[in-house]
Amino acid sequence: MTVVVVECAPAGLRGHLTRWLLEVRAGVYVGRISSRVRDHVWETVTSKLGKGSAVLIWTSQTEQGFAVRMAGDHARELFDSDGLTLVRVRTV
Repeated sequence: MTVVVVECAPAGLRGHLTRWLLEVRAGVYVGRISSRVRDHVWETVTSKLGKGSAVLIWTSQTEQGFAVRMAGDHARELFDSDGLTLVRVRTV
């Protein structure tokens, strides 16, 4: 399972995501795609994102059962703690 969440994304990017994934809610896309397609989708997201932000979550053979990538301007950042991916809220 793959989930992509975008905020403030251009319409062209949102249209591209619907080629591969189902938009279940505004800016939330889900589907079952290969790792090759997932990497292609993520490259497209990061290149066309502009001033928006995006999160990619997919099933993975990790302790948590999933992996995460983020792009764009987020108030949150990912960090690894003994093999677990955690989220830290940035303070200004």
